[in-house]
Amino acid sequence: MRIVSPACPPSREEVTRGVELLTSWGLKVELGEHVFDRWGYMAGCDEDRVSDLNAAFRDPGVRAVIAARGGKGTYRIVDGLDTGALGRAPKPVVGFSDITHLHFALWSRCRLASLHGPFAKRDDPFTGPASAESLRRALMTTAPVTLHRDPSEATAEVTVDGAATGVLLGGNLDAIRTEIGAGLPSLRGAILFLEHRRGTGLGEVDRALTQLIRSRALDGLRGIALGQFLGFDRDTHDPELGGWGVQDVLRDRLTALGVPILGGLPAGHGNAPPTIPLGTQATIDTTTGTLTALPAVV
Repeated sequence: MRIVSPACPPSREEVTRGVELLTSWGLKVELGEHVFDRWGYMAGCDEDRVSDLNAAFRDPGVRAVIAARGGKGTYRIVDGLDTGALGRAPKPVVGFSDITHLHFALWSRCRLASLHGPFAKRDDPFTGPASAESLRRALMTTAPVTLHRDPSEATAEVTVDGAATGVLLGGNLDAIRTEIGAGLPSLRGAILFLEHRRGTGLGEVDRALTQLIRSRALDGLRGIALGQFLGFDRDTHDPELGGWGVQDVLRDRLTALGVPILGGLPAGHGNAPPTIPLGTQATIDTTTGTLTALPAVV
């Protein structure tokens, strides 16, 4: 396994602990040459970050690639990825948040399944045993992955009844909107997974969803799986915003698409993130409140 930094530089201490965890599973772990570099707010210049990724993609001894951290910068290097090497020798890529850009690039160019999962920077309050076990199972077994709706999540009330099956694609909402006009593949026939990090308001969620709708990027979806939208409390409705909460924005923008929507999935930027296969067949079912995805490894 090779750890790389496509976005921002990680903490050495957290990566060291991450290596210890991965090694305890019997994996041989290597670090990319520029994992701890810094160039502005990124982990080295664009050329070095993409070089580390391509070196991992081309090395036949590397059987999986995991991002050390998200943040900013992955969108700058996706055009330089050697996806041909992955097409010849597929290997899973793990990460989330800014790594959403990688997931879309790999699916768009070589139909490679990947893993929306935690970074290789072990941090007990954030990752913890449950998150680590979810990653281990997704990497090292061929069992399907099932997530259950959590009624306490802010998106739990956003539901359009039904069931749908399709290829699961998606990730961070900000990253997905950035890919419009650049690297966003067709979402026709897909189940779209959406999550949102803390730090922006309702208006920014509205803008992102509206941009996706107006660009016709959501045409032909079979269903939507809503993860965590952090920074928005389930029971908070801002009187200065007409009493709306994030549920109202999501409901207003997405229910008009006329597809099943399952909200309340405990996946995203919150603590103990699970690992979810992307680019595999998945089913959402609002009756059981579940998202089930086939494995990304064989």
